[in-house]
Amino acid sequence: MNEMVAQKLRLTQPLNFPEMLNGALIRTALTYRAARGARKKINQLWRSSLKVTQALTVGVISDTHGLLRPEALDRLSGVDAIAHAGDIGDPAILSRLRELAPVTAVRGNIDTSSWSKELPETDVLEIGGVSLYVLHNVQELDVDPGAAGFAAVIFGHSHQPLVEWRKDVLFFNPGSAGPKRFSLPISLGRLTIVRGKLKAELIELDG
Repeated sequence: MNEMVAQKLRLTQPLNFPEMLNGALIRTALTYRAARGARKKINQLWRSSLKVTQALTVGVISDTHGLLRPEALDRLSGVDAIAHAGDIGDPAILSRLRELAPVTAVRGNIDTSSWSKELPETDVLEIGGVSLYVLHNVQELDVDPGAAGFAAVIFGHSHQPLVEWRKDVLFFNPGSAGPKRFSLPISLGRLTIVRGKLKAELIELDG
């Protein structure tokens, strides 16, 4: 039959219908995969843009010195990410914080035990279309955060809460959430990010 069709169509070779069908099916499958891949990519881009435009919150905590208060956990509940600016004091604190949200943590000067060796001295948290630079002691800052494109510098060490804008960069120290020290408050912080804009809030805890 293939030869008859070939003669009528004046083809030099008989038609191979099974091969043609397989080729058509393969092309259809490839087209379907490409379309499905394109839809998946579009959905990913849409979700990424949604994350940039919707309000995101970062819980900021530092200088726990081995003490994680129940009130601190309550205040951090519901955030999208957590930054710990060092002097953690106990690895169990990071484990408990990770139950609430992804944690970006750095090593402080009291974090000298073997478990803390895996922690970096500085780290970067990317969220909501902005970059947040995290370290323990701001006196050891060795980059120009504005030139490097950071929206904020998160730090601790002094136990003194601070919200300060230096040009277009937020310098944010949430204070100490650990044992009370002198007359300094016990506190942590919260960053709200909307369309690349930051709003910092200090939250004082009961002693």
